[in-house]
Amino acid sequence: MRIEVWADVVCPWCYIGKRRLQAALAERGLTDEVEIVHRAFQLDPTASTDTEPTIDHLAAKYGVSRDEALAMMANVTEVAAAEGLDYHLERCMTGNTRDAHRLALWAQDRPDRDGSTGPPGPNNDAAQQLLEAMYSAYFEQGRGVFTTDDLVAFAAEVGLDADAAREMLASTAYLDQVVQDQVLARTFGANGVPFFVIDRAYGVSGAQPLEVFLDAIDQARAASA
Repeated sequence: MRIEVWADVVCPWCYIGKRRLQAALAERGLTDEVEIVHRAFQLDPTASTDTEPTIDHLAAKYGVSRDEALAMMANVTEVAAAEGLDYHLERCMTGNTRDAHRLALWAQDRPDRDGSTGPPGPNNDAAQQLLEAMYSAYFEQGRGVFTTDDLVAFAAEVGLDADAAREMLASTAYLDQVVQDQVLARTFGANGVPFFVIDRAYGVSGAQPLEVFLDAIDQARAASA
């Protein structure tokens, strides 16, 4: 089974969706048998390379006060807590995630660090570990995911070659794929993330409840059988 996941590293629902997908795979005993593929999707491809507090960004976008913006964040924080995630959205910054996606796509092309070959699983693939590190750092620790130094640090933390990561980020590598992934999402009818496609046949749009993921997985397994 192959599951393509369109997501953005600054999307709070994407981390929640990631957790629910993992729970569904674990419940079906498929954790180490499924290939998870990251697909880039920028919520705002035009976002500045400069950063600003997400609270201020939301307040300006919706014409509300900072307190009202904080209240808007309360619901997603509560939902995340139910999945075992400790969100601190008041610490988050907003910026351009293009390079974070480029790093994840680059990591996805690296061989598994244990030297194994074949489809990577959701818990041992370098890209998935990198994404987990970035999600946790951004939403739970208030760390940045925007600058080259931010991203190289994440690469090193999950055992990837920091110098190679920095060299890649200084190039134009994966710029086209970031755009192509976003276009591909549109062809599947996705206008937002998270968006999950199983074996190019079954889709789950949004951070749906566990039961929705289980149903899609069961349908895909039945079809392949």
